[in-house]
Amino acid sequence: AGRRNYYVGVTGINTFGTMNFTSDFQEKDIVFGGDKKLAKLINEVEQLFPLHKGISVQSECPIGLIGDDIEAVSKKGAKEINKPVVPVRCEGFRGVSQSLGHHIANDAVRDWVLGNRDGSTEFVATPYDVTIIGDYNIGGDAWASRILLEEMGLRVIAQWSGDGTLAEMENTPKAKLNLLHCYRSMNYISRHMEEKYGIPYMEYNFFGPTKIAEALRNIANFFDDKIKEGAERVIAKYQPMMQAVIDKYKPRLQGKKVMLYVGGLRPRHVIGAYEDLGMEVVGTGYEFAHGDDYDRTIKEMGDATLLYDDVTGFELEEFVKRIQPDLVGSGIKEKYVFQKMGIPLRQMHSWDYSGPYHGYDGFAIFARDMDIAISSPTFKNLVPPWKKKPEEVVAQKAA
Repeated sequence: AGRRNYYVGVTGINTFGTMNFTSDFQEKDIVFGGDKKLAKLINEVEQLFPLHKGISVQSECPIGLIGDDIEAVSKKGAKEINKPVVPVRCEGFRGVSQSLGHHIANDAVRDWVLGNRDGSTEFVATPYDVTIIGDYNIGGDAWASRILLEEMGLRVIAQWSGDGTLAEMENTPKAKLNLLHCYRSMNYISRHMEEKYGIPYMEYNFFGPTKIAEALRNIANFFDDKIKEGAERVIAKYQPMMQAVIDKYKPRLQGKKVMLYVGGLRPRHVIGAYEDLGMEVVGTGYEFAHGDDYDRTIKEMGDATLLYDDVTGFELEEFVKRIQPDLVGSGIKEKYVFQKMGIPLRQMHSWDYSGPYHGYDGFAIFARDMDIAISSPTFKNLVPPWKKKPEEVVAQKAA
């Protein structure tokens, strides 16, 4: 699978997450408006793919600049095809970072999706209904998490947006507890459901056996003894497997230093998984964090850890040269910069197209991937800047 966000189904038949259509916006549409094209496009999608369950309309910069009323067109289109049509004002000029995009998407779900089944009695609820919110199923993460929740006796009635469905999103207000994975991207909608529907939400961390056990017990404490016993049963079941993984990889990874620079929740959530392997996270930071993200991160960090926010490429390079880590966990932009410097790097946005890293199954893959990166013989042929002798640096510049 080339995509990092895995899903099941046959594209164009019963899943449409990777399908996008353009209204072929032209100069004349800037002058006269493109709303007629949008209305036509909605009807064409309905004709071409009648099995779809709904459409999202995502406006780009020209639409926002000329002020086309995509909400009115979407509302009319929804009545004509008798399916949800969700307008999302996601022009690239909105806000200074991806974080506002999260907020806009949350508001669209709030206004156009969540209330669609209010008052309906078709869905039969149980006392153990939970949802997974803010897991994008990177490398199958949501599947690995869902397994554990169901093993302990809970019923997962929705997971979104990774391998999620519109029906699951609409049924989310029927849950007893929302389990929030990525706080930064989904805390807005979780707060809304708590206020409107009275559904509490709980953050959880399924990276590494220590944090998994802690999270399973926290989740179980919300329910009765049946679920608490189920959580302990799951923890005991996987403990021997986790110990075998640690025994295999920890001797090679013990004491290795890691620096992280990622988005979302990873700069803090993966710290425990590294620590389970005996590694030390000596620097971490976010690309679009808020103050409350750092409040949560500080609790996970050691006393002498470097924290940085929205650093430039040059600043991150300088931090790495000063801290001298054994491994960097960051994104595709940084990957080849640091590998050419002789420093192993794992992509912690997409798991380098590996994964899952969540859950007990994911920890075994995580440990293997970190060991592959650090133990690769490739890096014996590359010398990091801080290990080079001054004369070598001068020779390189002359060349």
